[in-house]
Amino acid sequence: MDWDVLTSIPGREARIIVIIIGVQLISSPLCHWFSLVACKMHAIRRCFVVPLYLASLAVMAVLIIPVIVYYQDYRLSLNTTENINFTSYCNVEVAGRNQNLNGSVFPHLVLDVTQTLCFLDMSKISDIGILTGEAVSWWLGLVLATVYIFNFKIYRIQKTQDLFSRRLYDGAFIEQSLLLNTRFNIQTKDKKNGFKDPETVMVYLCATMWHETYEEMMNIIISIFRLDKFRPKDDTKHDDFTFETHIYFDDAFEPVEGSHEHHLNEYAKDLVKIMAEVYCIFKNVDKKLFKIHQDIPDQNVIRTPYGGRVIFTMPHGNDIIVHFKDKNLIRHKKRWSQVMYLYFLLGWKLMTKHYKSWQKGMGKKEVEAKIEVSHLIFFFMQTILDKLPQNTMIDLRCLFLQKEKHNTYILALDGDTDFQPTAVLLLIDRLKMYPRVGAACGRIHPTGSGPAVWFQKFEYAVSHWLQKTAEHVFGCVLCSPGCFSLFRAEALMDDNVMKRYSTKSMEASQYIQYDQGEDRWLCTLMLKQGWRVEYNAASDAYTNAPENFKELYNQRKRWGPSTMANVVDLLGSTNSLSKRNRSISKPFMFYQLFAIVSAILSPATICLMIAGSLTFVLEIPSAGALILAVIPPAIYLGLCFKLKTDTQITIAAAMSIMYAILMLVVSMSIIASMVEDQTILTPSSIFIIIMTIIFITTAVMHPQEFPLVFYGLLYIICIPSAYLLLTMYSMVNMNNVSWGTRETKPAAEDAPDAAITQQTSKQKAKSACQKLCSWVKCCKKSTSEDEQLRINQGNLIPEPSEPVPQPQNTIVDDISEEGQGEMDMLYDIHDFHNQCWVTELQNMSNDIRLQEGFLSEEEVKFWNDLQEKYLQPLATDKEKQKKTQSDLRELRNKINFSFFFVNALWLVAAFMFQVFEVFAIKIEMVDLNLNKNGKNIQIEPMTLMFIMGFAITVLVQFIAMLYHRVNTLIHYVAFVNTERKKTPPKTDEEDEIFCSADSSYSSQVSEVANSDVLYEDSDDYSDDEIFSNANGGTLV
Repeated sequence: MDWDVLTSIPGREARIIVIIIGVQLISSPLCHWFSLVACKMHAIRRCFVVPLYLASLAVMAVLIIPVIVYYQDYRLSLNTTENINFTSYCNVEVAGRNQNLNGSVFPHLVLDVTQTLCFLDMSKISDIGILTGEAVSWWLGLVLATVYIFNFKIYRIQKTQDLFSRRLYDGAFIEQSLLLNTRFNIQTKDKKNGFKDPETVMVYLCATMWHETYEEMMNIIISIFRLDKFRPKDDTKHDDFTFETHIYFDDAFEPVEGSHEHHLNEYAKDLVKIMAEVYCIFKNVDKKLFKIHQDIPDQNVIRTPYGGRVIFTMPHGNDIIVHFKDKNLIRHKKRWSQVMYLYFLLGWKLMTKHYKSWQKGMGKKEVEAKIEVSHLIFFFMQTILDKLPQNTMIDLRCLFLQKEKHNTYILALDGDTDFQPTAVLLLIDRLKMYPRVGAACGRIHPTGSGPAVWFQKFEYAVSHWLQKTAEHVFGCVLCSPGCFSLFRAEALMDDNVMKRYSTKSMEASQYIQYDQGEDRWLCTLMLKQGWRVEYNAASDAYTNAPENFKELYNQRKRWGPSTMANVVDLLGSTNSLSKRNRSISKPFMFYQLFAIVSAILSPATICLMIAGSLTFVLEIPSAGALILAVIPPAIYLGLCFKLKTDTQITIAAAMSIMYAILMLVVSMSIIASMVEDQTILTPSSIFIIIMTIIFITTAVMHPQEFPLVFYGLLYIICIPSAYLLLTMYSMVNMNNVSWGTRETKPAAEDAPDAAITQQTSKQKAKSACQKLCSWVKCCKKSTSEDEQLRINQGNLIPEPSEPVPQPQNTIVDDISEEGQGEMDMLYDIHDFHNQCWVTELQNMSNDIRLQEGFLSEEEVKFWNDLQEKYLQPLATDKEKQKKTQSDLRELRNKINFSFFFVNALWLVAAFMFQVFEVFAIKIEMVDLNLNKNGKNIQIEPMTLMFIMGFAITVLVQFIAMLYHRVNTLIHYVAFVNTERKKTPPKTDEEDEIFCSADSSYSSQVSEVANSDVLYEDSDDYSDDEIFSNANGGTLV
């Protein structure tokens, strides 16, 4: 019966109903979404409240004004002097509209509204006044009830459930629903009402260094000093975060013949020089006035159980602590440096102070000071804290400790990372707003020059544009790169994360998974514990990329097997992972399964692509082309098992050139065939065109990175090298677990130190006594030597009447000839050899004074215990090394057999399909006018599967990219709306000085120190004048 009523509605009314419902279904969700965007962008007043207020007025105007206009038009159309009232108009027009109206929809809507107003006489001023008064009163009531929203305070990218009381909305009255549904105050999951300033978080910047060049170390030090200028330690206006920098320098000491102890190597000395130079630039350089003046305060140098430590206090109060590691005292390499700072910062600095307070017994005042609660709860607690039992007090201390772990972050950096302060803040926002986010990474830009870097620029761009965004949107990012990632202390200190990360590799597979890709393995551990890893595209960082073919292959030799090992590890625990981690679902793991299968079959897929290219160019049968395509890779695979790695790379480079020429010829041939046949309706043509459109559209969505598209041609012609030869090289050499990059051959004098043997307790005591005596001997004469060696810079300032002297270097190593003569008189080779490394460091610079300090007994004990348990230098055991190498070769052989056997099966299946033409699909070719031209296209099943699989994957990634770009834009606009209010610090011109090792270089770097444009408004802070390899950002 009800359905009969619906079907009996005339077509004209049904059309009106359908249009109204359709408009409502589309406009209401859009209005709701844009309202959320306005709130998250910190544009509540101008983009949320005011538009919704005006929307209500506009709706009333749109409904009432046409009724009055139609009524007046009706009166004029009658051409009579008789007074036609509104009631008669309703009786005539509204009642008879079905017979007199045309097919337009709008008059029907107007007369529907008229019918609801027929009880009023719109010809009378009194009735119009009543209607107007009711409308104004209703609107004023809405405004008064929601006026509090004008002062609504929210965080950046505030979560939706914290903004509105209900996630649902009323589509019919969308503006009233949104306004009245807005919370009076922000309410979070802990049910604390009322907006309070974001809690101050502690960020530890942790950089690992080894053999970075002078320019690379300069990049990261300048970035850290920029952050110090952006967030001074005593900044009262911005208390969102404080930070402290720790640099862990691996293998910083070297033996010196004739010396009682090791000295710092040249890399470590360069770092100290750079610190002094950058300090002077950021503190004292002015673009208009250059003087020579001593202004750097005293810094500290400390001997430690693991080597040494230098503490620098930057111009705005934040500290940089450089930890120089002696490989004879503590385990070296990057993963162990990370274990070192994890246990030091999270175990010693974070936990020790709470442990001490627990030992002393935390009283009422400490609990009141450290636990933030609302005023009502705080007042209530003041009356009962004295009555609480000891167990409850312990629970409160645990609550505060958990809170501090939650608000402590570690920013992992490489020794050559260049970043802006805004990039750090954008990552902090993600961890602040979402408590289950354990790590967040930014957009990494490779820098450098040459074809290898150009290839990597496009490769990095595509992987971030599509792959990382897809992982972020549909699940979790599987790898947060160690060169620029922010980690939450609570996530790192979770069960089986930091503890297992410090596990020494014992099995062959562990050497690959643990040591070859330490950042990916750390993320794997966090994902298994239920933490989310995110990607922020607006947080840009720059890092040097391998510039030659050998370094690139050796780098990817580490990344490839470790990536495969970690992904397989996650796939093996799909059931438990999807239950424990809310961000990871089984469909997402199926996506990862498809990706890893595609990576495994990449050599066979590339061979099929090359075979198709040979068929297209040489017009030979598909089966014969496949045989020709397989022969060179098979020969290279056999040679890789016999030849040295350098020879393998040389052969791969030569083959890469030949493959690149073939790919270029094929690309030009496909374009020529499309022009000749006047058709693009072939599988290869359609595939190329669609992929080109997707990549160009993706680049348009990243306008500041659009020039990277031009490197796409190089990337395309290098596909055989990257996905065929490089894969073979990585798989065959996975048993070689050396780092592969930045490695230098040890000097002859280092040979005795290469084999570290376990010392007995007597030997350790004897060694300690010798070091102590050497230290006492050095320190006795260090004070007098400092007085003689330091050059008073005030004497170097010329008198105004005298001509300006040649530029003086007042930083390090570059002193005047007269000063050099004095140095030669005071030092000879014998004295240099007898110096301890502390004295050598103190005497190295005239612009920085290093005062020696000491560690507390508690910290010395902590380091001794940590070294004994986790970081003891690995003893050289030749038998164990031989066994490890044998196990690695055995594992390599097993994995390689399975890997290449699967690829061989794929190729054999393709060959059989081609020879016997099984399931061959033949399609007649048509031109652009869809006219048949008499030619046939044969599509093979294997090729069709590859095209369809790759196309679907890219399409899914493209959709994820669009969604992610919108969220990135929202976050960045919200950031600009809040951070641009910061006023740059003023400089004192009377204290501006110029002191630099290279006046031209430092004058350029000084522009970074004195530039205040980018901190507030954008991330386009230009370093192009300083770093020729810096590229544009990816903010919007």
